[in-house]
Amino acid sequence: MTAAAGYDDVVVTAPVTVPYQRYSTKGAHWFLGRAVAGLLDASGLPKSGIDGLCVSSFSLGPDSAVGLTQHLDVSLRWLDHIPMGGASGIVALRRAARAVQAGDASVVACIAGDANRVDSFRESTARFSLFSQDAVYPYGAGGPNVSFAFLTAYYMRTYGATAEDFGKLCVAQRSNALHYPHALFTTPLTLDAYLASRMIADPIRLFDCVMPCAGAEGFLVMRRAEAERLGLPYARLLGAIERHNPFPDDPIQYRGGWVLDRDALYAQAGVGPRDIDVLQTYDDYPVINIMQFEDLGFCDKGEGPGFVRRNSFEVGGSFPFNTCGGQLSVGQAGAAGGFLGIVEGLRQVTGATLGAQVDGARHALVSGFGMINYDRGLCSGAAILGAA
Repeated sequence: MTAAAGYDDVVVTAPVTVPYQRYSTKGAHWFLGRAVAGLLDASGLPKSGIDGLCVSSFSLGPDSAVGLTQHLDVSLRWLDHIPMGGASGIVALRRAARAVQAGDASVVACIAGDANRVDSFRESTARFSLFSQDAVYPYGAGGPNVSFAFLTAYYMRTYGATAEDFGKLCVAQRSNALHYPHALFTTPLTLDAYLASRMIADPIRLFDCVMPCAGAEGFLVMRRAEAERLGLPYARLLGAIERHNPFPDDPIQYRGGWVLDRDALYAQAGVGPRDIDVLQTYDDYPVINIMQFEDLGFCDKGEGPGFVRRNSFEVGGSFPFNTCGGQLSVGQAGAAGGFLGIVEGLRQVTGATLGAQVDGARHALVSGFGMINYDRGLCSGAAILGAA
């Protein structure tokens, strides 16, 4: 495999969160518009100062990114729409960085957001994918819970993970979320409460599931000189990878695309797993967290349960992880869930956290995972952000 070129002086800056709401009658356009307004406020740029836009949303239809440009009243020379769910943030970051590097855009706004009416989740899962419709719905089940129960049960049988292992991660993420002002879950969670919660789709319990909500996230990608001209704190993009439909011959997913490309990621970034100060993974269910611990090289395949038992995952713990609480305790604002880790990782390495700060955080690894079909997620990616 030919090594990918580095990202030179491309940087990431201006992390923005549009506060999450459990339900909202406002549409995705409103939340995405508020994200752009937040980016302009944070950067001091006029609207004309943004000449690239990358958009992710499940509920933007019937518009796409190009329709949104007229709603936002922006004129652009580079545009992309990333419909990859929880991998959208990483893919958006990679493509925006390459656009800036190539000179196709000077400043790219990467935004993701979704609305959430009372029936939004039901509507979106009903038409999510043909695989879901053909392989899950005929058996009287719908939505991601059943698919992830399938993956979780397989992982537990194969590698000996227990409910207590998953619960430990959920409890730690809730502890981190208690310091984060935008988290929708504000009550401490204990392991006993986790284990006593009702079963949703065996072996998945209530607190293994993300809660759909409305909200948006965003950040800007530009060259270092531009960030310094604007006086903006920034993180360097040290490396990034993406992979789609990895290991298609696996009968059921127990690994993701990260394992195929992690060596290239670390080589590009010039750091290794031991140099990572904080990890932000896409966490729609705890089993996916453990898969990412393994596939990103923090432990070997099958050693994830032992890794969980040996470490603590709070901000001040031995392995700071999903430091704002992740989706499991902040909420899942649709496609914005794939941006949450990037925005939090960016805040950590620039010392601008809204919640608790990891002492001396210099390197943040952020990973994404998205587009679950019946038995696997198709998209994976990761990026390493370094302090200036």
